[in-house]
Amino acid sequence: MSKDYLTDYGNLKTRAKALTEDVPYRISNLSNICSLIYEVMEKVNWAGFYLLSDGALILGPFQGKTACIRIPLGKGVCGTAALRDSIQLVPDVSLFPGHIACDPNSRSEIVIPIHENGNLFGVLDLDSAVVDRFGEEDRKGLSSFVEWLESALPAWDLAGFETR
Repeated sequence: MSKDYLTDYGNLKTRAKALTEDVPYRISNLSNICSLIYEVMEKVNWAGFYLLSDGALILGPFQGKTACIRIPLGKGVCGTAALRDSIQLVPDVSLFPGHIACDPNSRSEIVIPIHENGNLFGVLDLDSAVVDRFGEEDRKGLSSFVEWLESALPAWDLAGFETR
């Protein structure tokens, strides 16, 4: 991974906290968070969330090209991260067995599971058109970022998004 792509994860967390402070709307906050990640991280061509629903990952807020809507657990990088409940850091997605190519330009990917009250909530998924874009610093930084996100989730509800 090139040092040109280093991200200040402390600053990312500070900015995300500021964006979401006193905002109880879960979908709005997740939308702004993925927009912030997409804006701040170099050479990222997709940033977003897949949320667990009915035993599969369903597309949530994201930035980038259109994406797969439903990913079964255990399928692709996201489904594998969710099923194994472990971070998946994939330097070259073409070498990942069963990779789901939502965007054929994506070459590397990192996926971090997210929990709410101890249960899997979904995953944070980042893609890049650069092989080996994500490294150990990204794993550590994004893990810390997701820990903060997990602590914030319970305060965010779906207020204002009820269907009638």
